[in-house]
Amino acid sequence: MTTSSRTTPPAAIPGRLSRLGLLLYPFVTAAVAVNLFMLGLMGQALGFAALSPTAALLWALPLGLHASVLAARWVRSLIAEAGGI
Repeated sequence: MTTSSRTTPPAAIPGRLSRLGLLLYPFVTAAVAVNLFMLGLMGQALGFAALSPTAALLWALPLGLHASVLAARWVRSLIAEAGGI
């Protein structure tokens, strides 16, 4: 019978998760900016003012941080499920 020396799940390791989040941040922020810009375009149909690409990017900077943490957790869970860690 073999026992595992790992006592914490891979998603609970803060160092690896933060490095993955930093790696994903530019891509996730760009995706958030595109989605915000498209949402602004759809908002025009409801009578709202259009959201410029610059404004969408500025809004995406803080929102991308939260989204990258969620993306890093999701990727880490996929890696753990595959048995990679």
